[in-house]
Amino acid sequence: MDIGIFAKIFARPTLEETLDAVRAHGIQHVQFNMACAGLPSLPERILPALYERIRTTMKTRGLTMTAVSGTFNLIHPDVGQRREGLRRLRVLAEACGAMGTAVITLCTGTRDAENMWRRHPDNDTSGAWADLLVSMREAIVIAEDYGVTLGVEPELSNVVDSAQKARRLLDELGSPRVKIVMDGSNLLHADQVAQMGDILDEAFDLLGRDIAIVHAKDLILEGAGGHGAAGTGVLDYDRYLARLRAIGFTGPLILHTLTEDQVDASVAFLRSKIGGPISAAMSTER
Repeated sequence: MDIGIFAKIFARPTLEETLDAVRAHGIQHVQFNMACAGLPSLPERILPALYERIRTTMKTRGLTMTAVSGTFNLIHPDVGQRREGLRRLRVLAEACGAMGTAVITLCTGTRDAENMWRRHPDNDTSGAWADLLVSMREAIVIAEDYGVTLGVEPELSNVVDSAQKARRLLDELGSPRVKIVMDGSNLLHADQVAQMGDILDEAFDLLGRDIAIVHAKDLILEGAGGHGAAGTGVLDYDRYLARLRAIGFTGPLILHTLTEDQVDASVAFLRSKIGGPISAAMSTER
């Protein structure tokens, strides 16, 4: 395993300066965002010349685009907004091969009309699930057309808010084009720390064979709680990494939910964990 990062952590005026900042921290893998090239995350249009500029700029710096962010609200209450999101997803998918990646990350969305990361009680309704399936099936057609994988990330605020629902989604869709973005912190409420081991184990048991990429942040209990930089909270990284090793995961751990001045400390934290032994308490016989 190695270390990667959300490229947009580094706010710079140009694409080249952004990627220079990534390399300055000794990182070789990025989850890209079109915002780094001066466009919306899901652009209306991407000129072919920009495909080549992004690919060349990455290559000359020895960087790998592990994935590109394509997040939009897949179950927005306004069907028009869902359709526009899917149209723009096609624009992004068309660019992926030329940019040098084959994975687009998605969230599953919320019924909240204003904030894609805010939970809504209607997320748990049969209608929300039905709309998710419709949107995902359209997204799968796009993925098949351009040979990309869709990495779906379970989020506590979204319709897929648990490993169980993520497994259900994969099974109902039945497409090899849909995989999982694993993020241990996203599976845990602050009051579930005592059950953390069981929750992480269940997530890997259910989803381990379908993980496309892995995110690395932390669960924060202090103050208002929430998420923060890897190494600053209570996520059991020894267990998390042991389960990744057990499934043979060799990709990068993608840092996010941190500030630029926290990057070096989080990189050092992950490097210390990646190089350490698997905990004796974590058998890999599962």
